[in-house]
Amino acid sequence: MWARLRSRSVVDTHDANAFPAAAWRARILRVSLGSAAVALVVASAASARGLETREQGLIPSGTTGVVVVDLSLSIADEDYEAVRRAFRRLVVENASIGLVVFSDVAYELLPPGTPASELRPMLRLLVAPRLGPPVNPWTQTFRAGTKISASLELARRMLERDGVRSGAILLVSDLETAPDDVPALARTVQSLRQSSIELRVLGLAPSTDAQLIFQGLLQEDAFAPPPAGAEERDVEGVTRVPAPRALLILGMFFFLALTAHELFVGTLAVTRARSPA
Repeated sequence: MWARLRSRSVVDTHDANAFPAAAWRARILRVSLGSAAVALVVASAASARGLETREQGLIPSGTTGVVVVDLSLSIADEDYEAVRRAFRRLVVENASIGLVVFSDVAYELLPPGTPASELRPMLRLLVAPRLGPPVNPWTQTFRAGTKISASLELARRMLERDGVRSGAILLVSDLETAPDDVPALARTVQSLRQSSIELRVLGLAPSTDAQLIFQGLLQEDAFAPPPAGAEERDVEGVTRVPAPRALLILGMFFFLALTAHELFVGTLAVTRARSPA
């Protein structure tokens, strides 16, 4: 029965041996173009694996963060620009945050759960202090000393006070703290590591000694990369993602291979033989 069905699906011809070269050419082209298409799909997949459509957030995804910003006198002009870039990035990421500013003392400016868009009005205030009148509301209050442990403790109390279950702290600082604050800082960081609160650090050109202290207290993945500069963002602060050129080129060649397959080996044309004159 099966042999009978198979015989019905085959068109018998006595001219099959008349075009063996064309059949082999079609077979070779089909295998070559098919293999090229498969290779292009594999290459495209490999290229897409390294393609990130979005930068890793300053605040871990799914958490409510408290941004702790160092405004001590050791913060230089270029450091304030880095703080402004971090604020713009938080706005773009639509993060849910609280805000603490500190030098020798720490102040809560925004409670946890505040939309990051509330940081926009503060951008004009983040300017390095110069001779003359203070340029931001906190310059008169802050002194030269820095106590990072006090700011981290305040951030933790804010998260606990508001009952935040998935909390995070982003420390934006040059990591310079008073020598007598180092033991308290070590205890605070250790306490945070034992809790469910994740601590991340955005260093503002820290010195070697300051960086070594925090590297000894935190794991490597706790250090956030510096936000992108203004040349990679438009006026509204939207991230400009470069086009994935490699993926686009591979996709173009893939469709060219499919087109060539359909044009040249989709069907094997058998022309009608000319009758002798």
